[in-house]
Amino acid sequence: MTAETTGEWSGWRAAAQAALYGPGGFYRRPEGPAGHFRTSVHASPLFAEAVARLLCRVDEALGRPARLDFVDMAAGRGELATGVLAALPADVAARTRACAVEIADRPAGLDHRIEWLPKPPTDATGLLFANEWLDNVPLEIAEVDPTGVPRRVLVRRDGRESLGEPISGAEAAWLARWWPLPPEEGLRAEIGLPRDEAWASAVASVRRGLAVAVDYAHTTATRPPFGTLTGFREGRATTPVPDGSCDITAHVALDACAAAIAPDTDTAGAGRVVRQRTALRALGLTGVRPPLALASTHPADYVRALARAGEAAELTAQGGLGDFGWLLRPVGIGELLVDVPDHEEQ
Repeated sequence: MTAETTGEWSGWRAAAQAALYGPGGFYRRPEGPAGHFRTSVHASPLFAEAVARLLCRVDEALGRPARLDFVDMAAGRGELATGVLAALPADVAARTRACAVEIADRPAGLDHRIEWLPKPPTDATGLLFANEWLDNVPLEIAEVDPTGVPRRVLVRRDGRESLGEPISGAEAAWLARWWPLPPEEGLRAEIGLPRDEAWASAVASVRRGLAVAVDYAHTTATRPPFGTLTGFREGRATTPVPDGSCDITAHVALDACAAAIAPDTDTAGAGRVVRQRTALRALGLTGVRPPLALASTHPADYVRALARAGEAAELTAQGGLGDFGWLLRPVGIGELLVDVPDHEEQ
Protein backbone atom coordinates (compact mmCIF):
# COMPACT_ATOMS: atom_id res chain seq x y z
CA MET A 1 0.00 0.00 0.00
CA THR A 2 1.35 3.44 -0.86
CA ALA A 3 0.35 7.02 -0.16
CA GLU A 4 1.50 10.42 -1.32
CA THR A 5 3.17 12.92 0.99
CA THR A 6 0.11 15.15 1.20
CA GLY A 7 -2.26 16.21 3.93
CA GLU A 8 -1.96 13.94 6.94
CA TRP A 9 1.03 11.95 5.71
CA SER A 10 4.70 12.93 6.01
CA GLY A 11 8.09 11.27 6.16
CA TRP A 12 9.36 10.21 9.57
CA ARG A 13 11.95 12.99 9.64
CA ALA A 14 9.40 15.80 9.46
CA ALA A 15 6.98 13.99 11.75
CA ALA A 16 9.60 13.35 14.44
CA GLN A 17 10.97 16.89 14.17
CA ALA A 18 7.55 18.33 14.96
CA ALA A 19 6.76 15.75 17.65
CA LEU A 20 10.06 16.18 19.49
CA TYR A 21 11.01 19.82 18.97
CA GLY A 22 7.94 21.70 17.74
CA PRO A 23 5.61 23.76 19.95
CA GLY A 24 4.45 21.46 22.71
CA GLY A 25 6.95 18.81 21.56
CA PHE A 26 8.29 16.04 23.76
CA TYR A 27 11.60 17.78 24.50
CA ARG A 28 9.85 20.96 25.56
CA ARG A 29 7.86 19.22 28.31
CA PRO A 30 8.59 20.49 31.85
CA GLU A 31 9.72 17.14 33.27
CA GLY A 32 12.57 16.89 30.78
CA PRO A 33 14.14 13.69 29.43
CA ALA A 34 14.87 12.38 32.95
CA GLY A 35 11.12 12.03 33.45
CA HIS A 36 10.97 9.34 30.77
CA PHE A 37 14.31 7.54 30.47
CA ARG A 38 17.54 7.06 32.36
CA THR A 39 20.82 7.92 30.67
CA SER A 40 24.34 7.41 31.97
CA VAL A 41 24.20 10.96 33.32
CA HIS A 42 21.22 10.08 35.50
CA ALA A 43 22.56 6.65 36.50
CA SER A 44 25.49 7.92 38.54
CA PRO A 45 27.59 11.02 39.26
CA LEU A 46 30.56 8.84 38.34
CA PHE A 47 29.75 9.49 34.69
CA ALA A 48 30.16 13.26 35.09
CA GLU A 49 33.36 12.64 37.07
CA ALA A 50 34.76 10.58 34.19
CA VAL A 51 33.82 13.29 31.67
CA ALA A 52 35.52 15.83 33.95
CA ARG A 53 38.69 13.73 33.86
CA LEU A 54 38.47 13.64 30.08
CA LEU A 55 38.10 17.43 30.04
CA CYS A 56 41.24 17.68 32.18
CA ARG A 57 43.11 15.55 29.64
CA VAL A 58 41.92 17.86 26.88
CA ASP A 59 43.08 20.81 28.98
CA GLU A 60 46.58 19.35 29.26
CA ALA A 61 46.70 18.54 25.53
CA LEU A 62 45.77 22.15 24.77
CA GLY A 63 48.50 23.51 27.05
CA ARG A 64 46.09 24.73 29.76
CA PRO A 65 44.47 27.64 27.86
CA ALA A 66 43.17 30.73 29.63
CA ARG A 67 39.64 29.65 28.69
CA LEU A 68 38.65 25.99 28.52
CA ASP A 69 35.27 25.18 26.97
CA PHE A 70 32.93 22.37 27.93
CA VAL A 71 29.99 22.12 25.52
CA ASP A 72 27.18 19.79 26.58
CA MET A 73 25.08 18.99 23.50
CA ALA A 74 21.41 18.11 24.10
CA ALA A 75 21.89 19.06 27.73
CA GLY A 76 18.47 18.05 29.05
CA ARG A 77 18.16 20.10 32.19
CA GLY A 78 21.91 20.73 32.56
CA GLU A 79 22.66 17.67 34.70
CA LEU A 80 25.94 16.74 33.00
CA ALA A 81 27.32 20.29 32.86
CA THR A 82 26.47 20.71 36.55
CA GLY A 83 28.19 17.45 37.46
CA VAL A 84 31.29 18.18 35.41
CA LEU A 85 31.77 21.61 36.99
CA ALA A 86 31.40 20.07 40.45
CA ALA A 87 33.98 17.37 39.68
CA LEU A 88 36.67 19.59 38.18
CA PRO A 89 39.69 20.67 40.21
CA ALA A 90 39.21 24.26 41.38
CA ASP A 91 41.93 25.68 39.14
CA VAL A 92 40.44 24.04 36.03
CA ALA A 93 36.86 24.97 36.96
CA ALA A 94 37.92 28.61 37.30
CA ARG A 95 39.00 28.64 33.63
CA THR A 96 36.08 26.62 32.29
CA ARG A 97 33.23 28.07 30.26
CA ALA A 98 30.40 25.55 30.49
CA CYS A 99 27.79 25.73 27.73
CA ALA A 100 24.57 23.72 27.80
CA VAL A 101 23.04 23.41 24.32
CA GLU A 102 19.31 22.71 24.47
CA ILE A 103 16.06 23.88 22.82
CA ALA A 104 14.06 23.85 26.07
CA ASP A 105 13.99 26.86 28.39
CA ARG A 106 16.73 27.30 30.96
CA PRO A 107 15.81 25.47 34.17
CA ALA A 108 15.22 27.53 37.27
CA GLY A 109 18.08 27.38 39.74
CA LEU A 110 20.70 26.19 37.27
CA ASP A 111 24.29 27.10 38.21
CA HIS A 112 24.88 30.65 37.01
CA ARG A 113 28.23 29.59 35.54
CA ILE A 114 26.48 27.50 32.86
CA GLU A 115 25.56 29.34 29.67
CA TRP A 116 22.26 28.16 28.16
CA LEU A 117 22.42 28.20 24.37
CA PRO A 118 20.21 27.07 21.46
CA LYS A 119 23.27 25.97 19.45
CA PRO A 120 26.94 25.38 20.24
CA PRO A 121 29.39 28.27 20.26
CA THR A 122 31.41 28.52 17.06
CA ASP A 123 34.82 28.95 18.64
CA ALA A 124 35.08 26.24 21.30
CA THR A 125 38.49 25.30 22.62
CA GLY A 126 38.04 22.25 24.79
CA LEU A 127 35.57 19.36 24.89
CA LEU A 128 32.24 19.05 23.06
CA PHE A 129 30.31 16.13 24.55
CA ALA A 130 27.10 14.86 22.92
CA ASN A 131 25.51 12.24 25.15
CA GLU A 132 22.48 10.62 23.48
CA TRP A 133 22.02 13.50 21.06
CA LEU A 134 22.43 11.98 17.61
CA ASP A 135 19.83 9.26 18.25
CA ASN A 136 17.24 12.04 18.53
CA VAL A 137 18.24 13.77 15.29
CA PRO A 138 15.21 12.88 13.12
CA LEU A 139 15.75 10.88 9.96
CA GLU A 140 13.85 9.17 7.18
CA ILE A 141 12.94 5.49 7.23
CA ALA A 142 13.17 3.32 4.11
CA GLU A 143 11.29 0.07 3.58
CA VAL A 144 11.53 -2.42 0.72
CA ASP A 145 8.25 -2.77 -1.20
CA PRO A 146 6.92 -6.00 -2.77
CA THR A 147 8.90 -5.33 -5.98
CA GLY A 148 12.20 -4.97 -4.10
CA VAL A 149 12.36 -1.14 -4.26
CA PRO A 150 13.28 0.83 -1.10
CA ARG A 151 10.61 3.49 -0.50
CA ARG A 152 10.19 6.29 2.01
CA VAL A 153 8.02 5.30 4.97
CA LEU A 154 5.23 7.81 5.54
CA VAL A 155 3.52 8.24 8.89
CA ARG A 156 0.49 9.96 10.37
CA ARG A 157 0.29 11.64 13.74
CA ASP A 158 -1.44 8.55 15.15
CA GLY A 159 1.54 6.36 14.12
CA ARG A 160 -0.08 4.62 11.16
CA GLU A 161 2.45 4.03 8.35
CA SER A 162 2.35 3.71 4.58
CA LEU A 163 4.90 3.71 1.75
CA GLY A 164 5.72 6.73 -0.36
CA GLU A 165 8.09 7.50 -3.19
CA PRO A 166 11.26 5.49 -3.96
CA ILE A 167 14.40 6.64 -2.16
CA SER A 168 16.59 8.67 -4.52
CA GLY A 169 19.47 11.12 -4.71
CA ALA A 170 21.80 11.61 -1.74
CA GLU A 171 19.62 9.40 0.46
CA ALA A 172 19.89 6.52 -2.00
CA ALA A 173 23.66 7.02 -2.17
CA TRP A 174 23.85 6.92 1.64
CA LEU A 175 21.86 3.68 1.75
CA ALA A 176 24.05 2.09 -0.90
CA ARG A 177 27.21 2.99 1.03
CA TRP A 178 26.13 2.50 4.63
CA TRP A 179 22.98 0.38 4.82
CA PRO A 180 22.37 -1.53 1.58
CA LEU A 181 18.95 -3.18 1.55
CA PRO A 182 18.52 -6.57 -0.14
CA PRO A 183 15.40 -6.73 -2.36
CA GLU A 184 13.32 -8.49 0.29
CA GLU A 185 9.91 -7.07 1.13
CA GLY A 186 9.63 -5.49 4.58
CA LEU A 187 13.31 -4.90 5.27
CA ARG A 188 13.91 -1.44 6.72
CA ALA A 189 16.76 1.01 7.14
CA GLU A 190 17.20 4.35 8.88
CA ILE A 191 18.84 6.89 6.56
CA GLY A 192 21.47 8.49 8.78
CA LEU A 193 22.42 11.37 6.50
CA PRO A 194 20.97 14.05 8.87
CA ARG A 195 23.04 12.61 11.73
CA ASP A 196 26.20 12.75 9.61
CA GLU A 197 25.47 16.39 8.83
CA ALA A 198 24.64 17.25 12.44
CA TRP A 199 27.84 15.63 13.69
CA ALA A 200 29.96 17.38 11.06
CA SER A 201 28.43 20.72 12.07
CA ALA A 202 29.11 20.06 15.77
CA VAL A 203 32.73 19.10 15.11
CA ALA A 204 33.17 22.21 12.96
CA SER A 205 32.25 24.33 16.00
CA VAL A 206 35.37 23.07 17.84
CA ARG A 207 38.41 25.19 17.03
CA ARG A 208 40.78 22.91 18.96
CA GLY A 209 40.07 20.07 21.33
CA LEU A 210 37.92 16.95 21.27
CA ALA A 211 34.38 16.14 20.14
CA VAL A 212 32.66 13.04 21.53
CA ALA A 213 29.31 11.52 20.53
CA VAL A 214 27.88 8.82 22.82
CA ASP A 215 24.96 6.68 21.64
CA TYR A 216 23.65 3.20 21.10
CA ALA A 217 25.17 2.40 17.74
CA HIS A 218 25.68 -0.16 15.00
CA THR A 219 28.13 -0.60 12.13
CA THR A 220 27.83 -1.86 8.56
CA ALA A 221 28.47 -5.39 9.86
CA THR A 222 25.69 -5.22 12.45
CA ARG A 223 22.84 -3.24 10.88
CA PRO A 224 19.50 -4.63 12.15
CA PRO A 225 17.31 -5.87 9.28
CA PHE A 226 14.21 -4.03 10.46
CA GLY A 227 15.82 -0.94 11.98
CA THR A 228 15.71 0.33 15.56
CA LEU A 229 13.05 3.07 15.53
CA THR A 230 11.25 3.07 18.88
CA GLY A 231 9.55 5.28 21.42
CA PHE A 232 10.06 5.82 25.16
CA ARG A 233 7.54 7.03 27.67
CA GLU A 234 7.77 7.02 31.49
CA GLY A 235 10.75 4.68 31.52
CA ARG A 236 9.40 2.09 29.10
CA ALA A 237 9.84 1.34 25.42
CA THR A 238 6.67 1.94 23.43
CA THR A 239 5.45 2.18 19.86
CA PRO A 240 6.87 5.34 18.26
CA VAL A 241 3.95 7.69 17.67
CA PRO A 242 4.78 11.22 16.42
CA ASP A 243 2.20 13.08 18.51
CA GLY A 244 4.55 14.59 21.13
CA SER A 245 3.64 12.04 23.81
CA CYS A 246 6.86 10.01 23.68
CA ASP A 247 10.50 10.12 22.77
CA ILE A 248 11.30 8.91 19.24
CA THR A 249 14.74 7.45 18.84
CA ALA A 250 16.83 5.21 16.60
CA HIS A 251 20.34 3.85 17.05
CA VAL A 252 23.16 5.69 15.28
CA ALA A 253 25.43 4.61 12.44
CA LEU A 254 28.47 6.09 14.16
CA ASP A 255 30.79 4.67 11.50
CA ALA A 256 29.00 6.77 8.89
CA CYS A 257 29.16 9.84 11.15
CA ALA A 258 32.90 9.39 11.54
CA ALA A 259 33.44 9.10 7.79
CA ALA A 260 31.33 12.20 7.09
CA ILE A 261 34.24 14.41 8.18
CA ALA A 262 37.49 14.70 6.28
CA PRO A 263 40.48 13.42 8.28
CA ASP A 264 42.28 16.04 10.35
CA THR A 265 45.96 16.06 9.36
CA ASP A 266 46.88 17.11 12.92
CA THR A 267 45.20 14.06 14.49
CA ALA A 268 44.80 10.33 13.95
CA GLY A 269 42.11 10.82 11.34
CA ALA A 270 38.34 11.21 11.08
CA GLY A 271 37.62 9.63 14.45
CA ARG A 272 37.19 6.21 15.98
CA VAL A 273 34.48 4.32 17.83
CA VAL A 274 34.94 2.42 21.09
CA ARG A 275 32.55 0.92 23.62
CA GLN A 276 31.57 3.00 26.64
CA ARG A 277 32.90 0.35 29.03
CA THR A 278 36.35 0.64 27.43
CA ALA A 279 36.32 4.45 27.37
CA LEU A 280 35.22 4.71 31.01
CA ARG A 281 37.77 2.16 32.17
CA ALA A 282 40.45 4.22 30.44
CA LEU A 283 39.12 7.17 32.46
CA GLY A 284 39.41 5.33 35.78
CA LEU A 285 36.06 3.54 36.24
CA THR A 286 36.52 -0.16 36.91
CA GLY A 287 33.53 -1.44 38.86
CA VAL A 288 35.87 -3.54 41.01
CA ARG A 289 34.43 -4.38 44.43
CA PRO A 290 36.39 -3.06 47.44
CA PRO A 291 38.30 -5.64 49.50
CA LEU A 292 36.06 -7.40 52.02
CA ALA A 293 38.56 -6.70 54.80
CA LEU A 294 37.61 -3.02 54.55
CA ALA A 295 34.15 -3.91 55.85
CA SER A 296 35.66 -4.86 59.23
CA THR A 297 38.18 -2.07 59.58
CA HIS A 298 36.27 0.85 58.00
CA PRO A 299 32.65 -0.20 57.43
CA ALA A 300 31.40 3.23 56.33
CA ASP A 301 34.18 3.49 53.74
CA TYR A 302 33.36 -0.03 52.57
CA VAL A 303 29.70 0.81 52.04
CA ARG A 304 30.57 3.93 50.07
CA ALA A 305 33.15 2.10 47.97
CA LEU A 306 30.71 -0.74 47.32
CA ALA A 307 28.05 1.70 46.15
CA ARG A 308 30.52 3.38 43.79
CA ALA A 309 31.60 -0.02 42.44
CA GLY A 310 27.96 -0.90 41.75
CA GLU A 311 27.37 2.36 39.91
CA ALA A 312 30.56 1.92 37.87
CA ALA A 313 29.50 -1.62 37.02
CA GLU A 314 26.16 -0.34 35.70
CA LEU A 315 27.85 2.29 33.54
CA THR A 316 30.18 -0.31 32.02
CA ALA A 317 27.83 -3.33 31.91
CA GLN A 318 27.77 -5.53 28.84
CA GLY A 319 24.24 -5.67 27.50
CA GLY A 320 23.48 -2.29 29.09
CA LEU A 321 25.02 1.16 29.30
CA GLY A 322 28.48 -0.25 28.65
CA ASP A 323 27.43 -1.10 25.09
CA PHE A 324 27.09 2.54 24.07
CA GLY A 325 29.47 3.64 21.34
CA TRP A 326 31.80 6.59 21.88
CA LEU A 327 32.84 8.37 18.68
CA LEU A 328 36.03 10.27 19.49
CA ARG A 329 37.17 13.05 17.15
CA PRO A 330 40.24 15.09 18.12
CA VAL A 331 40.55 18.50 16.48
CA GLY A 332 44.09 19.84 16.26
CA ILE A 333 45.36 17.67 19.13
CA GLY A 334 46.61 14.11 19.41
CA GLU A 335 44.85 11.04 20.76
CA LEU A 336 43.89 11.16 24.45
CA LEU A 337 42.75 7.58 25.14
CA VAL A 338 45.84 6.04 23.62
CA ASP A 339 45.35 2.63 25.26
CA VAL A 340 41.91 2.12 23.71
CA PRO A 341 41.86 -0.06 20.56
CA ASP A 342 40.08 1.16 17.44
CA HIS A 343 36.48 -0.05 17.03
CA GLU A 344 36.82 -2.20 20.13
CA GLU A 345 34.18 -4.95 20.27
CA GLN A 346 32.00 -3.15 17.75
